[in-house]
Amino acid sequence: MQRCDYIPTPDKPAAKPVRPPSPQAPTRGRPTAVLATNYGVVVIELDRANAPCAVHNLTHLVRSLFYNHTQCWRLTNSARLGVLQCGDIVEVEVGGPGYRFADEVTGAETYPRGTVAMGNQGPDTNGSQFFIVHSHANIAPAYPVLGRVTHGMSTLDRIVAAGIEGGAEDGLAAHPVRILWALTW
Repeated sequence: MQRCDYIPTPDKPAAKPVRPPSPQAPTRGRPTAVLATNYGVVVIELDRANAPCAVHNLTHLVRSLFYNHTQCWRLTNSARLGVLQCGDIVEVEVGGPGYRFADEVTGAETYPRGTVAMGNQGPDTNGSQFFIVHSHANIAPAYPVLGRVTHGMSTLDRIVAAGIEGGAEDGLAAHPVRILWALTW
């Protein structure tokens, strides 16, 4: 078990009623998370050994139904970054869980296709945001890696093929991406 500090953010209250996870996170095991979207299902193998506090947080939010009936608010498709970002359930920096926690990074993180990682607004600001790499992410190793997609990359490919609003490289998906429900075991 690892101690995790989930620090309240009164200036950014929870978008849905949710308490922080317990402060003790398992460090072993590879739980599964399933996201059912309006485009299809994405199955993720999480890695507790790599980021125990982040995985503990994500599984807690899934079990608390935090992500159910929410919209993924960012899709990027550029030479530098190709991700679907979800988790701040209203829009960027609006709709988090009402707490934050520290980064779990070594500086050696890479983000190839299929990587699932925490999204944040700077050091030690992790909350509910996460991103799924649909192509590549040439970014600094500053985002805790939660795990990888084991099934459903074709779902991400359909989302990308539908495009981004206004033909941009970064913004809302042209056809909204909704998480209908999520579960974990």
